[in-house]
Amino acid sequence: MNMLWRLSREAIRYRGLYVIAILATLGLTGVNLAAPRVLSSMTGIVKNGVDEAGLNQIYTLTAILVALYLLRVLFRFLSNYLAHKAAWYLVGDLRTRTYDKLERMHLGYFHDKQTGDLMSRVINDTRDFELLYAHMIPESITNIVTFAGVLIVLLTINARLALITCAPIPLILISGVIFSRKVRPFFRISQKKMGELNGKLQDNLSGVHEIQSFGREEYETGQVNERNFEHVRAMLQALKLSAIFHPSVEFISSIGTVLVVGFGGYLAWRDHLQVEDIVAFLLYLSLFYGPVTGLANLLENMQQSMAGAERVLAILDTPCEIQDRPDAVELQNVQGDIRFEHVSFAYDNGIPVLRDVSFHCRPGSMLALVGPTGVGKTTLTQLISRFYEPTGGRILMDECDIRDVTIESLRRNISPVLQDTFLFNGTIAENIGYAVPDAEMDEIRAAAMAANIHEDIMAMPDGYETQVGERGLRLSGGQKQRVAIARAILRRSPVIILDEATASVDVETERQIQKAIAGIAGSRTIIAIAHRLSTIRNADQILVIEDGRVTEQGTHDELVALGGSYARMNRIQNTISGGIA
Repeated sequence: MNMLWRLSREAIRYRGLYVIAILATLGLTGVNLAAPRVLSSMTGIVKNGVDEAGLNQIYTLTAILVALYLLRVLFRFLSNYLAHKAAWYLVGDLRTRTYDKLERMHLGYFHDKQTGDLMSRVINDTRDFELLYAHMIPESITNIVTFAGVLIVLLTINARLALITCAPIPLILISGVIFSRKVRPFFRISQKKMGELNGKLQDNLSGVHEIQSFGREEYETGQVNERNFEHVRAMLQALKLSAIFHPSVEFISSIGTVLVVGFGGYLAWRDHLQVEDIVAFLLYLSLFYGPVTGLANLLENMQQSMAGAERVLAILDTPCEIQDRPDAVELQNVQGDIRFEHVSFAYDNGIPVLRDVSFHCRPGSMLALVGPTGVGKTTLTQLISRFYEPTGGRILMDECDIRDVTIESLRRNISPVLQDTFLFNGTIAENIGYAVPDAEMDEIRAAAMAANIHEDIMAMPDGYETQVGERGLRLSGGQKQRVAIARAILRRSPVIILDEATASVDVETERQIQKAIAGIAGSRTIIAIAHRLSTIRNADQILVIEDGRVTEQGTHDELVALGGSYARMNRIQNTISGGIA
């Protein structure tokens, strides 16, 4: 009931449409209640013999009946269409809200989530709300009003026969409660398995190159087939229960009809009931049991909706762990001064990633982070943008604790260039201008030139209008990196983060990227993560991070002279490349 109340509150935004739909539903119910009475009256006239006056009455009642049927068409249209309109608008709103909530969740939330499953919640599970708002709510109102109206009419015709008609109702209600409790877990499992199937499909379609390269097509087809039929089996379990419940309700309802026919015939034989009343009773009987048997469909739809609603509300009700403080201020006129003061961090598993890290990066300087894989370098840069919160210490931007400023203003002043560069499926110009939607073409070209990618772009058949494909698959790794650098340059953020910008490119492309970095050095604060030390030789400050701690700090020459870990890494790389330290 709590969930139903919560879901009902979601529909308040479209109360105008629902009010009209409900009024139309009530009108439809009134028409359905009136029509049998008109037919019963016509039967009584015919039974008593039709004279001229009776014929005129029949003509009048026929006209009334035609008017009622026309009204029924109008009311049914308004009821069905407006309820569906409100429901689908609500589904659209919920999809947007669910996506928006996911978009604002901290990165740790996604560590144990599958993209395909989250997509299933946004698309498939929200769709089930339509069953609730377009069918369950209007039909429940219709059924309740119809049931009550018909019961009153039957009681006025013959109270004893009406009470006998109600005899099967308790059995139907009890069976409905049992059905609800049994079927809902299967719908819940079905929704979960659909999410898992979507997750597997998303993984496999993204990794189709690897699947084909390693000859795993048959294996992956088997994996998809297994998840597919796990969903099928869960649905069939739910449908099996439905297949038992629906005929059971129909059988119990038919017993009521048998009782009415038998006892009604007895009353007619004893002259306690008129023929026209028996006709009216039989006509109303379908209206009486219709809402009760409709309970079966409503319960099934409700359980399916509830299962989807649980998965959607689980996202909407998840608190955002990283959000603005009530008194957060806008970060303005940022110079790019970054300071870490005794910062520590651990993920949810409690294992420390960073331990007591302190450093100062002055505006316009270049800070490099080096060290083995998995020691916390990327995590450190993500802390600056508040994708995670430190578990100890504090981070300052221009002497302001970043937790005291709005997230939007903080991230507006930081532009990342990641190792795994993500480009959107669009043109090169659209990707460079992604963070500055109103950028002029001249500005986009200037950023591309600064990133040493302009000549590559102009060599392409469509130039800046070249489609990059999904995740930029039509571009080389080096081209994607330089497009990402151009995107960061165009944004004019005072802080640029380069996370392994040259890790997966050839030597010539590395030189081009180095030129791009050199072109913006001094004008922006640059924090660069690098395994190739040649990329950061000219950095103003280099931090060596090992086991989550800063173990060495200084310039390239100072660290080489120190003879520690950095000098050893430099010596190894020079030996491999044949360079000179």
